[in-house]
Parts: sequence; C-alpha cells; structure tokens
Amino acid sequence: MALWRRQLREGIGRPSDVAAASELRSLTDRLLPSVLLAPSDGALVDIGRPAPLPLPPEPTGGDLLDFRLSTFNGQVVGVQHVNNTYGAVPPSGDAQPGPLDWPLVKDVEPRTHGVRPTRRVKGLPALPPYVRRDQDGMVDSALEQARSEGGLVVVLGPAYSGKSRTALAAMAQVLPEYRVFAPAQHEDLRKLPALLRGRAERCVVWLDDLDVHLGNGGLEPRLLGQLTGLEAVVLATMREEAYAKHARRTSAQSRLLGLAQLVELPRVWGPAERKRAEEMGDPRLVEAARESGTVGVATYLAIGPRLWNDWQLAPNRERHPRAHALVRAAVDLARCGLKGPLSQDLLVMMHERYDVEGLERESLEDAWEWAGRKRYGVLRLLRWSERPKGSFADVLPYFVYTADQDETFPPVADWVWGYALEEARANPAMYEVESVAARARTAYLSKAETGDASAMHALGLLEESLGEGEKAESWFRRAVEAGWVESAGYLGRLLVERGESREAEPFLESAAEAGDGDAAMLLGKLLLERAEGWMWDGAEAGNPEAMHRLGDVLFGKGDVEAAGGRYFEAATVGYTGVALSLGLWHLLRNERDEAEVWLGRAAGDGNERASYPQALLKREPAALADVATYFSDTDDWPLDIAHYGVVLEKQGDLDEARAQYEKAYESGDSYGAYRLATLLEKQGNPEEAKLWYRKAADMGHPAALNALAERTPTPDTVKE
Repeated sequence: MALWRRQLREGIGRPSDVAAASELRSLTDRLLPSVLLAPSDGALVDIGRPAPLPLPPEPTGGDLLDFRLSTFNGQVVGVQHVNNTYGAVPPSGDAQPGPLDWPLVKDVEPRTHGVRPTRRVKGLPALPPYVRRDQDGMVDSALEQARSEGGLVVVLGPAYSGKSRTALAAMAQVLPEYRVFAPAQHEDLRKLPALLRGRAERCVVWLDDLDVHLGNGGLEPRLLGQLTGLEAVVLATMREEAYAKHARRTSAQSRLLGLAQLVELPRVWGPAERKRAEEMGDPRLVEAARESGTVGVATYLAIGPRLWNDWQLAPNRERHPRAHALVRAAVDLARCGLKGPLSQDLLVMMHERYDVEGLERESLEDAWEWAGRKRYGVLRLLRWSERPKGSFADVLPYFVYTADQDETFPPVADWVWGYALEEARANPAMYEVESVAARARTAYLSKAETGDASAMHALGLLEESLGEGEKAESWFRRAVEAGWVESAGYLGRLLVERGESREAEPFLESAAEAGDGDAAMLLGKLLLERAEGWMWDGAEAGNPEAMHRLGDVLFGKGDVEAAGGRYFEAATVGYTGVALSLGLWHLLRNERDEAEVWLGRAAGDGNERASYPQALLKREPAALADVATYFSDTDDWPLDIAHYGVVLEKQGDLDEARAQYEKAYESGDSYGAYRLATLLEKQGNPEEAKLWYRKAADMGHPAALNALAERTPTPDTVKE
C-alpha cells in the first residue's frame, strides 16, 4: 500500500498501467523538484511536489506570476492565456474561492450536483430517500481505498441509471467531512493543485459526467497524480457510451480511464433492490418499484417528469393536440381502474370529447406515432400490443400516478366513468368491474357531499347498474330534491318496477314534461292501464261509451275477440258511436259485406274516418309480385328485410328467401332467424333448424323459445 500511495504522489498511477507509469516516472525524474512549463495552449501546469517551505505572501497585480521558490536550469517562458474554453481568469482583485468555501460532503444537495428531480409530493421531501443498490458495497470500498491511497473512482452505467445518486450517497457515507469541489462543465481544472497545496482540509473532486471534464484543461493522468499527492479524492460518473468512446482511443483520456477504479451500475433493479425501495414507504418509490419493469426504478423516477412535461406541451409547442387527447383518454381510463391494455377503438371514440383545440391539425396516424414513440431511448407514453379483438395500448403508469396526485390536474369527468364502467362490464376477463365501480363511487361521493346534483344522479345510475335498487332510489330522490329533473324519470321507473305506480306518476310526469321520452311512454302506459280499469267498471255499470272505448283498448292490444264482445254490447243498447269500430273489426276478419254496412253507417253519421276503410273495400287484392316490390326497398325499413324474405318464400325463391332471413338476423332482427328456422324445418333439415331456433331464442324471440321447448326432451321422454 505504501508503494502504491508513493507512486500516485509522484504522478505515476497504477503499476499495471505500464505506458502511463513509464511516462509519468520519466517526467517526474526529470522535472522535480518544481518546474513551471508552458504547454502549447499557454496555460500554466504545476507538476511538482508541494514546496517544503511556506509560501511568501502572494504578489499583487494581475500580471505577476510567482517564480520565487523555483529553480531553473534553462530558459523559461511564462504565458498568461485568458481566452480559452474553460472560462476567463477571475478579474483582478476578485477573491479566488478556496476549499473553505466549498461545502462539506454531508451538506451537499443532490439536485445541485447532478441528481435529476422527480415528481413532487405534498408533505414529502423533494427527493425520495436513497435506496441502497447491490453495487453500493463496491463503491464504498473503492472510495475507502481512494481515501487511503488517493486516485479516481468512476461509477459507470447507462443514462438515467442513478449513477449520480449512488456516487453521492457513497461519498456521504465514506467521506462526510471532506470538502467538495464540483467544477462546471469544461472548467479549467489545472488551478486545483495550487488551491489545495498547504491546506489541512481533505477534499473530494466531484466530476459528474466525467467526459465533459476531459480534454484540454481537464482531468488527465498528470493532474490526477498531483491531486493524489495532495490527498484529494476524485469521484466521477460516466455513461457507458462515453466510456467506450474514450477508452478505445490511444490518448491521455484512455490512459486516465485505465487508472480509474470502475464500478458498473446497471439500469435494471434486482428483486432485493425493489423490495428495499418498497420498504422505504415513500409512495414514489413504491410506485417505481412496482411499475418500472425493465427500465429500472431510477430511470422511471428521472424520466417520468420529463415525459410528463413533453405531454403537457404537446398541444402547443409540440403541435400534437390529437396525441395529447388520446393519451389523456388512456390516463383517465386507467385512473378509473381499467388496469392493463386499453382498446384503440375506445380511445378514438373518447378523445374528441376533451376540450383540446386544434385536433384537425393532426391526423390520427401522426398522433398514434407520436404517442407511441420511444423517448430518451427508454420509455413511451403509449405501448402498443395486438390482441384478437384488435389493437390495445398500455399508458405509462407514471402519468396515472401523477394525474391522481397533482391537485391542479382535472378530475375524471363523469362521462369518462360511464365509458369505463361499460368497458369493464363488456370485458370482465380483462378488468375488475368491482374495482372500477368502487373508484367511481368514491369520486361521485366526494362531489355529492358538496351538493352536486349531477353526482347524486350518477351515484343512482351506478347503484342501479350494480343491482342496488334501494341505494339507487335514495340517490335519485336526493337528486330530484336538488333539482336534477333527469333523475325523476329513473326514480319513477324504479317505483313502477316495485309496484308503486301511483307514486311513480308525478315523477314520470315531471320527467316527461322535461322531454324524457321513456318517461312519457311509461306514464302513458300506466295511465292507459288505469283507464282500462275504469272503463271496465263503466262497462259493467252499463255505460255504452265505456263499452265502446274498452273495446278500442282491447282491439289496440290485439285482443280482437274480446274487443268484438265489447263492441256488440254497445250496439245492443243502440249506441251508434261504435259503428266505425265495428266496421274495422269486420274488415279485419275479412267480413267485407258486414264491414261495408257498418262503415256506411259511420260515414252517414258524419265520421270522416270511415272514408279510408271504405276505399279499401273497393280495392282489388294486390298481386304477389307487387307485394314483393313493396317490401324489396329495405334501406330505411330494417324490419322489411325479413318481410321481403317471407314474400320470396311464398314465391318459391327459397335460396333468396334464406339470404334475406340471414341478412335480417345479422341486422339484429330475431324474426329473420325464426323464419329461417321454420323454412329449414319445412325442407326436412331439423338439426340446422334447431340451430336457428336457438339463435332466435338467444335474441328473446317468444315463438322460437316455445319451439325449442317443444323440441327439448324431458326426463319422461328420455329412455332409460
């Protein structure tokens, strides 16, 4: 150890570096005890040992150089060169900062010494606590050796791997009372020996990103030797690509790197490191340990804020408003609890609802490219994957956590929760419906407690969708009381389903008057049912008009036989107002002569509505070809697709009829599937017919359900 330290003091370096050792030993033997040389760039380099005697007072005057304790064996040229890339010499009279002006290692602020900031969290320090890496022992050991023997320690690794934080933590652990000199990039380091000579303080030179401190005026083997002789430690960080660039050259820089103690720090964190991060309790570390994956905790924490800023600036500076909106949709859905890949179609459907100006300036293709581009060589805002159901994207988890914790970021809009719940219910294998519902409930509750009627309504919808009828009714009532008219229709429907129609009517009426078509229909249905009941009472009491009106209600419901009975009851007591209804009743039964009589009476009584059915009696039945033409135009009449098939079947065009039935089924008409099943049965194909009965039954077609029930064996019909 003594030999190694003496060699470093003499500027030799490691014994294993033969070329550097030979060069430095030769220079030392020739130039000691002390010589001032003038290199080609004109700057002064002191390569000697500390003078054995204390220096006299510094001469005053900016152009005076101190040669008083030097010995010369030949001509010496002194040159003062001010204008160089490392900055000018301090103006005359300015005090040169010295070691006592440098901070102690234990007082160093990491963010001012190369550590990148991460997301700020209210109530927590600016930086999360340091998590020991698996390589920390090696860094500590290298620094302890440098403290004892001097030399250069370099923490080497990929960009954003946490090199600076690890090196500074080791420095605080091993050298807490040292003074830290942290030069600016490209600052001239040749002044250091003069600043340190004769000082009692131990110092460490901190060179973050070592490659910007190399070259002319920077760190090189001879300067390292001088610093070692002055018991200074040099601690640096360096990116892998920079190390590879300099190490493969034959230069002073490569020789310098050969003298360094290297400790490689990987980007990826191992299981033990992730566990230590989670155990720290800082939510940023917990998040990064769980979400960073192969990019590593340090990279995740360092790059996240930069990507967030890129995204926030996208609509303006980056000119990617559509990409910004697409990412916003993905972030909000993830905040709703849709963990995992998100459908591209869903993001496209949602993104235009955000208030982002200039969407028309960017195509959807360009927006996807920008959002999916790898940034800083590490992370993407959206990561794409292909699945059987289409393209899906995972959003960067950092964005989701940041959006949730940033008080200035907008909360998830109510309409987004609707999309999220619908998507979760449609894909239960991908998402947890209960989790999404719980998050929605929490979000709505916080707003409802402030009196937000829309949030109360949303809670009613949520509870209803979860089968919580009583809770839904309670929230709808509160919303109605708070003035949210839309809730009245939902409350009325719930009351009807519970059998409390009379209580429901005023709520349905309020909603109907506000334009709620569903509420208006339900209210009309309820009133019609009540009207039918009162008409029955009137008919049984012998009121002929009640008999007539009751017949019309029954006729409209399709109960033709019961309607006829009520009509005849009215006619038997001489009520002529029933004439039109009886004429239509006979016409429906194809009793044309009877219909003509009754319609004639109605017309004679001045009922203008009788003229149209009278005209129908005079028409000849339409030819089947004309009927086919009538139903063939199905563009605006989706139900006529199956009707056209029925006519084609009657005409004997069975192949084309089948095609129409299949088309009707594909359009969502269960009658098409049912008609195809009956056709196949007629053609002697019961197995395929059963398949189509099943398709129609799955769509709720009553006749198909009955047909399946008739064709399904019961235990009594199955042979043992």
